[in-house]
Amino acid sequence: MTEILAYGFMQKALAAGILVSITCSVISFFVLVNRLSFIGVGISHAAFGGVAIGILFGIDPTLSAVIFSVLTAWMIGIVSRRGRLNEDTTIGIFYAAAMALGIVIIGLSRGYTVDLFGYLFGNILAVTSTDLWIVAALSLFVLGTVFYFFKELLYISFDEESAQVNGVPVAFLYYYLLTLMAVTIVISMKVVGIILVSALLVIPAAAAYEVSSHYKSVLIVSVIVGLVSALGGLLVSYRFNTASGATIVLLAAAVFLLLFTIRSLRTGPKKDRVPVHGPSDPQG
Repeated sequence: MTEILAYGFMQKALAAGILVSITCSVISFFVLVNRLSFIGVGISHAAFGGVAIGILFGIDPTLSAVIFSVLTAWMIGIVSRRGRLNEDTTIGIFYAAAMALGIVIIGLSRGYTVDLFGYLFGNILAVTSTDLWIVAALSLFVLGTVFYFFKELLYISFDEESAQVNGVPVAFLYYYLLTLMAVTIVISMKVVGIILVSALLVIPAAAAYEVSSHYKSVLIVSVIVGLVSALGGLLVSYRFNTASGATIVLLAAAVFLLLFTIRSLRTGPKKDRVPVHGPSDPQG
């Protein structure tokens, strides 16, 4: 461990892994309880279109990806909540359109570089000091606002109708949650890549759900799973020279399967899975 920390690039990678894993794990909790996992897939692939736009116009791909991903997330929310189509159909439309736009733009751009593969598949070992500052700033923004609106987000997650009756701005918080998902996905691109980032929005909370069904426990265990996956995956990828992003996701999946197996052996199969329990009074 001391040998690894002697390298500057590993120090940056570990710091980025910690920030991204905590942020993804917290958002993962809300993705789980609001059943937004497929939206996460759609937004993550929309980020590819944003990166392509940045490459075409010579602007920071992270900035263009944030803007494009947020706009796509809002469009998915608007069409799915106000239109006649089911949410999964809406996501499928925007998911395919954003990917197609990215492919067309990359084909038109003469500035096509190998860096694109870093965004697609992630390369945490290539995180620069600038990348780390961006990740830190955006992570603090996401985590800060999540905990500022935590009670309200929790309320709409478990009882949206009651929240609306009690004057909670349900629509605003819904779109704000989509915005936080989009920002989280973009800051995770350099760590696990656009293709795999949606896994970090699902697996930590899903693994935690195998341990407990109370929201506090699920949230805490989700963060622990995220940290173990990110740091453990980074160390394994360094030792065995494997793709860092894929190794992190595989380790997260292995943790999920381990917790699932332990829970199954202890309690047996459950036909009716107990949902995540929220607080008795989300406003209190």
